[in-house]
Amino acid sequence: MGSTYDGSGTNFALFSEVADKVELCLIDSDGAETRIEMREVDAHIWHCYLPGIIPGQRYGYRVHGPWDPHQGLRCDPSKILLDPYAKAFDGKFDGDASLFSYDIDNPDERNTDDSLGHTMLSVVINPYFDWGSDRLPRHPMNKTVVYEAHVKGMTMTHPDVPENYRGTYAGFAHPSIVKYLKDLGVTAIELMPIHQFYQDDRLHELGLSNYWGYNTFGFLAPHQDYAAAKKPGAAVSEFKNMVRAFHDNDIEVILDVVYNHTTEGNHMGPTLSFRGIDNAAYYRLVDDDRQHYMDYTGTGNSLNVRHPHTLQLIMDSLRYWVTEMHIDGFRFDLASTLARELHDVDRLSAFFDLVQQDPIVSQVKLIAEPWDVGEGGYQVGNFPAIWSEWNGMYRDTVRDFWRGEPATLGEFASRLTGSSDLYAANDRRPTASINFVTAHDGFTLHDLVSYNEKHNEANK
Repeated sequence: MGSTYDGSGTNFALFSEVADKVELCLIDSDGAETRIEMREVDAHIWHCYLPGIIPGQRYGYRVHGPWDPHQGLRCDPSKILLDPYAKAFDGKFDGDASLFSYDIDNPDERNTDDSLGHTMLSVVINPYFDWGSDRLPRHPMNKTVVYEAHVKGMTMTHPDVPENYRGTYAGFAHPSIVKYLKDLGVTAIELMPIHQFYQDDRLHELGLSNYWGYNTFGFLAPHQDYAAAKKPGAAVSEFKNMVRAFHDNDIEVILDVVYNHTTEGNHMGPTLSFRGIDNAAYYRLVDDDRQHYMDYTGTGNSLNVRHPHTLQLIMDSLRYWVTEMHIDGFRFDLASTLARELHDVDRLSAFFDLVQQDPIVSQVKLIAEPWDVGEGGYQVGNFPAIWSEWNGMYRDTVRDFWRGEPATLGEFASRLTGSSDLYAANDRRPTASINFVTAHDGFTLHDLVSYNEKHNEANK
């Protein structure tokens, strides 16, 4: 799936069960477009092989098919669509009205303006990289100290990081950063989202940008703006060099991944990729109102993990980051959403089954944020045996004890000794609990013990 360079040319493959026709669109350096109809179709996979197409080639898709939003059908060939399997992206979204399949001023009317020139583009990459003697450190969980960090925030003002590397993967791998982490005794760095993400329209209008990155769409691509090298596709090798530098210093790299939703939002969001390729396959739609999306995440949509091709995308992404990018583990944002088969969270869901039996993914660190915003979403203690969990009860109990709340000593002791009330019933070890007091949600530890109310006045 996606674009695959073999040294002589590139194979392109895209899933769509609803498409009538798919066009591969090659975009040259001045923005000119060449359309190639993909005539080969096998099991809903549209594919073609083009000799001579090399890394750095920018491309997108136009998917022709039914347009009936009330039935959940949103094919729109006027939009250049991003490849869900692209391993790199180039360009910017400029917020133009052409990114939307409806008229901004009259939402009941369709908008067929061409989005070319206003959207990002997928990029063919060079998959070859010399890893040398790189190996995964594989620290046991009971010896693991995780440090959560943001690629840009960790390096942007660091005086020892060269200015041209600040805010980048290259800067994150700088010896001064690595030494700081080793001096702290850190054994694993957990990166806040580095999958390619979208700059929200509201922030764009305000002249701001999405700092946190929990708004992803490129599940196989490192975020391009975190690369010091600006050549299309260069983020991939820069990211690999960063991972190798951490491994050389016996530090694991864990990714915070957001597979529960995408950047396209609700029915009023833009048509950038999944929505225009096969809306009903990729998204959970309201059963009796298929124009609208189920939202267990508070973002406007939820990925349809009941569909085999959506599950395949998630699993292919996980395997890619382990096998090709040498990642040591994953922290799953709002992981309960991935376990919703119908509406309830199901620890026997297909997603957990696939992870459990996968010979690659099951062997790395798997950490759940064990809740979402849907009914019954709080699932601390209920994930399968090979998973660890952010222990929200540990966080809350330690904070209460710290503040001197009455009647917390007994529970504090329970949390500090492994939370057996949460994990012992299904024979999970204390290492199932990721003990933390603060994370990116809310105050830093310094602010937590300094302020009673929010004081981030700069973040309006």
